[in-house]
Amino acid sequence: MSSNEKTPLESFISYKADTGMQCGNYSIDIAKPKAGEQYRFHFDATACIGCHCCEVACNEQNNNSADVKWRRVGETQSGIFPNVKNHFNSMSCNHCIDPECLKGCPTNSYIKFDNGIVFHDDDSCIGCQYCTWNCPYEVPVFNKDRGIVTKCHMCHEKLEVGQTPACVQACPSGAIAIEIVNVKEWLEVDMSKQGVAPNLPDIEITKPTTRYTIDETADMIPADAHIIKPNHSEWPLVFMTVLTQISFGAFSAVLLGDIVNLFGFNLPTPNIWMMIAIFLPSLIGLPLSALHLGRPALAMTAMKNIKTSWLSREALALALYAGGLTIIIALYFFEINQKFRFIVELLVFGAGIYGIFAQSMIYRIKARPSWNKKETTNIFFNVGYIGLFLITFMLMLNENYSSASVLLPFGIFIGFLQYVEYSKEVDFYKYLSNEHKNFYQLNKTKILYETNFIKLRDYRRNSIFVGAFILPILSILFLASQNYIPAIIFLVLSILISFSSEIVSRLLFYKTAVSLGLAGNFFMGNQR
Repeated sequence: MSSNEKTPLESFISYKADTGMQCGNYSIDIAKPKAGEQYRFHFDATACIGCHCCEVACNEQNNNSADVKWRRVGETQSGIFPNVKNHFNSMSCNHCIDPECLKGCPTNSYIKFDNGIVFHDDDSCIGCQYCTWNCPYEVPVFNKDRGIVTKCHMCHEKLEVGQTPACVQACPSGAIAIEIVNVKEWLEVDMSKQGVAPNLPDIEITKPTTRYTIDETADMIPADAHIIKPNHSEWPLVFMTVLTQISFGAFSAVLLGDIVNLFGFNLPTPNIWMMIAIFLPSLIGLPLSALHLGRPALAMTAMKNIKTSWLSREALALALYAGGLTIIIALYFFEINQKFRFIVELLVFGAGIYGIFAQSMIYRIKARPSWNKKETTNIFFNVGYIGLFLITFMLMLNENYSSASVLLPFGIFIGFLQYVEYSKEVDFYKYLSNEHKNFYQLNKTKILYETNFIKLRDYRRNSIFVGAFILPILSILFLASQNYIPAIIFLVLSILISFSSEIVSRLLFYKTAVSLGLAGNFFMGNQR
């Protein structure tokens, strides 16, 4: 080899210098972000070859197991066979300007550094996985071994010493780079042009900063469009939500009775056993929520972010509600003045109604279209019809049959409202238009309902009709004819069947949720 000829290594180094490629473990000349600026990724889809080297390098750098991926490569396809073309999108955290993970985290475990990097503090994380629902890109990932959520931090320790992140260094085609972006200019001018890519969520949800260079190819179809996978069952949350909603419905019935008595009606005064019956569902349900956490011992820290997290608000409100029920039970035990007890009940009712509302708002998130509906709130409150049936049962046991006959129709009415919500959901998917902006995700939810879980869906339809209407109406008829034992039996059956119906409904709620996510993300790891 002559002295003028370059070795392959020298040629490659020259090529990288000429093209501005950042790959390789060496220092780069990139300035620190100034005020109003932050770091961002640039992904060149025209250069990506889909080798997944970025995924491997990220996992090796951060000592993650194979099922924990901070960077993922999504695949889409265009054209008609045999003229088919593959397209790739390598995505990690978009280090958004308005990150949903940060706003929703109940423990303030997310921090947005001055340089724009969205950092996750592992030590304070309780593993609630709420951020894995909130992020429309499914970036945060649950690490089962550690019991916490983890995510990309742009290898901030490398950037501090002038080195590129592991994914950038590993990319053989220079498809990933680090840049500085002016936040104001990005939001006002460039984001709508350079921040979008085919089959990605609406940029207005979190205002991501990743810049894309993409193929001008229309009709890119996710390569995993044919894969429809049910979500996690979330059994602790299934029972916790249903039980707390039943408890609040029952408490509302008791409070209604006290209010009526204030107007001079001589209805039976609620007793301590009714209050215990109301308290038990919340006593069982609330601790169950801790079983959902990766680090249940830190459950109490879930109240740290009242300012922006609906999960923190729910935790605080329902804790106050349960604590208030304990106080009311004590007031009944010591036979404290009814008017004072009524004031306490009003305060507890306020905590309960806000707690159930906050509980529903946890799920009304843009990243999960099947949850993000006002009907979610209605359904959560309407579960309280079972609570009304429960108090009616307690009245029958106390031989207050006239009061039971008054309360039972109220329960049937709320049950009717729940059946209406079920019917609206059925019609929504039945007439789902392919023009809907989230048709891709909602259609997968529809298929899960109508194929994977058709038996559970049919059980839900039949059980709510029988449990909320047929059996309680029979109970009313027996009450009217003074056949009290059959009335009690039919009401107990109504409570049991209605409870099973709501459990099935809530299970389907979790199992059929499809996130916006990253198109063609075959190897998504532990995202929920």
